[in-house]
Order: sequence, then C-alpha cells, then structure tokens
Amino acid sequence: MKLAKRIGMIKPSPTLAITAKAESLRAEGRDIIGFGAGEPDFDTPANVKAAAVKAIDQGFTKYTPVGGTNDLKDAIIGKLERDNGLAYKRNQIVVSCGAKHTLYNLAQVLFEEGDEVIIPAPYWVSYPDIVILTGAKPVIVETKEEDGFKLRPEALKAAITKKTKAVVINSPSNPTGAAYTKAELDKLAEIIVPAGIIAISDDIYEKIIYDGFSFADIAQASEEMKKLTVVVNGVSKAYAMTGWRIGYAAGPEEIIAAISKIQSQNTSNPTSIAQKAAEEALKGDQQIVSVMVAEFNKRRNFIAAALNAMPGVSCLNPQGAFYVFPNVSGLFGKSFGGKVIRGSGDLAGFLLEEANIAVVAGEAFGSDRHIRLSYATSMAKIEEGMKRMTAALSKLA
Repeated sequence: MKLAKRIGMIKPSPTLAITAKAESLRAEGRDIIGFGAGEPDFDTPANVKAAAVKAIDQGFTKYTPVGGTNDLKDAIIGKLERDNGLAYKRNQIVVSCGAKHTLYNLAQVLFEEGDEVIIPAPYWVSYPDIVILTGAKPVIVETKEEDGFKLRPEALKAAITKKTKAVVINSPSNPTGAAYTKAELDKLAEIIVPAGIIAISDDIYEKIIYDGFSFADIAQASEEMKKLTVVVNGVSKAYAMTGWRIGYAAGPEEIIAAISKIQSQNTSNPTSIAQKAAEEALKGDQQIVSVMVAEFNKRRNFIAAALNAMPGVSCLNPQGAFYVFPNVSGLFGKSFGGKVIRGSGDLAGFLLEEANIAVVAGEAFGSDRHIRLSYATSMAKIEEGMKRMTAALSKLA
C-alpha cells in the first residue's frame, strides 16, 4: 500500500514514544522511572470533575457549536481579561481538542507551500512537523544557553525574509523552561510589527512559573502587536486536565473563523462534557494551581541541583513549566561496555538500559547537546531517579 508522501516527512512524537517505551518495559517487569511525559501527576481538581459529572447527569452530551459553547468562550474571555489584560469578543475565540489541535488547525489555515515559519530552538517537538504538514518550511533559529535559551531581537530580524509568515513564541518553554519578560517581548514586537508577520504565542505553561516571575504575552506589547498575535492556551497543564483535550485560540476574527471552518471538517466540536469541565476550571477556585506550582517548585530546585552536582552535566534552573534541559555534552566521548556516548540519543539509551530511567534525547527538541527530563512526577521518584542517574554516569570512562 502506498501512503501519502506527507506521512514520510514527519516523525512520531518522541515524547510520547519514550513514554510508551517505558510502559512497555514496566509490563516486562522492569522498574522504570519515567521522566518523559509532560503531564502533571496531580488529579484533576474535584470541582472540575464535579462539573463534568453534572453535565452528564443533565444530558449535556450532544453536539455543541463547532468552535465551542458560548459559556466556555465567555469563560475564556474573562480569563484573558483578568489574567492578561487582553480584551476579545466571542468571534475572536475558538475552542479545539487540546492546544496541539489548536496549533495544528492554526497552521492549516495560515501556512502553505512557499511560506516560512520561524521556530526558535530548542523547540517543542511538534512545531516543525505541524509546519511541514502544511507544505511550509520551518526555519529553525538557534538560541544560546548563555541567553537563557531566549530568542534575541537581532536573531529574529536576521531570520525574517519575504517568505516569512509567522514566528512561534513559547513562554514558558517546553523543553527549556525559559520565560520571556514583558520588556523582552516588547523588543521582539518591535521587529514583528514592521515585518507584518504573525506571532503564535503558545502560553500553555502560563500558570507554572517560579520565583515571583510575572508572566507576559506578546499581544500585550501594543494594539498593533495584538492584531498580529494568535494566543494559544488550554487547560491541560495548569489544571491537570491533559486527557480532557481542551485548548483554545484567541486572535483576529478572520483567522478564528477559518479555524472554525477547518475544524468543522475534521473533529466538529470539542467534547461537550470536557467543555463544561474547562469552564469550571477557568471560572472556579484557582487555589489548586498555586498548590501544584508550589510542589513543582520544590521538585525543580531539587532536580536542578542534583543534575548540576553530576560531573559532565550542567543545568539552568528553569523559570517555568516542569522540565529541566541539562547540557550533557561533557559526557560525549565517554563509553561503557564498548559503547561510546556520541550524542543525546546514545545517552538516553544508556540511561534507560543502565539506570532504568526514561529521558528524552535533546536532538528531538533541536539540541543534541541536551536531554529533557520532566519533573511532573513524585519527589520520591525524582530522588530515586537522580540516584540511579548518578550511579550510572559514574560507570562512564
């Protein structure tokens, strides 16, 4: 059977693949500690689950409008005004089946063959493939570790061509945890507005920030910048609702209408029950978010310190999200059992076999000098995992 060419142009999600691999090894009896999945280990808040149960009991189980219910759109509008100082109308909001689905739909309506999309590296693994599936070209712009893995205005300006359609800004970032200040975003906006390109602001980790950091969105830079920005967010990370699959976009009416149009032909509406749950998440008690972030902060501080104590490893303390992205290039060239560590993939394989811990190779995120570990797991597993990693690395010579 001959498949479409496009399927050969993309790769399976490596983060989901390493999680599946860990599960497979556990099923074989291996005691694997997984640092792969970007999924909070907390339960969905009780009030959110209760809202879903109520929806079922009341028979709210039918089709809804393609772009989401008005009640959920109003909750999103309220959240954006309350948290971000951004004003939108219902026709500027669309709800999809998770933020990934939102980004996919957005790419489908914006990009085509001949277009270029600027993606700072390290990047979330799905950005390039989502662009490639449209026929457009992802233009990868390397960021520097000494700059905190953040895109500098001069690098952005140098990457813009007549073919550039958009730039992706993910803050806080997956995989690095880097987060942009408002001043830094304002500087990027000074490049974007004259160029007239779209800014795709992926804010999915907005609520998970540390050390008193103040979250900012590039749409806040100016009214001109807001007109060029599509804000993408969802409830998966902040409210431990990964399986509920609710994401949303806020932006120019023409783009939002196009997303609804394409969504009408791929999924129709997001799940009715999940929409009611998301509405409660956005409008209800927000205390659970603070509780989760406080716990993530403890884990962040521990895992970053543990990694920095390992010879050949250095790790920036992330500003947000729940990932560390340690530089492991100091281990390259070392070997164990006749196998030489030549890159992040080799190291990830070594750690899986010798330490029974699952990490994601940094090459999947655009940097082969790093690996990614998620600390969205219990402190007990993190502590044991770091012990195992330290012991395994001591075998390298």
